[in-house]
Amino acid sequence: MSYAALDAARISKAAQSALSVLNSATETSEAHTRKVIMVERIAALAQAAAESPAGGSLITLTSEEFWLISKNW
Repeated sequence: MSYAALDAARISKAAQSALSVLNSATETSEAHTRKVIMVERIAALAQAAAESPAGGSLITLTSEEFWLISKNW
């Protein structure tokens, strides 16, 4: 599995964009719900890292997490 340290503020913004796309869909499947929950978690963690004075404003994502966000933004 690949990992990357990314700018938390940019990931937070991308996750919010992905959430707006996911929330605008009319799909109600379990898979869709799981995607929304995962992106919400990433958005919350990225926002916390971006606001953290000690965090250096970086967040580490797996390639799958990054793909999930980039696929929907």
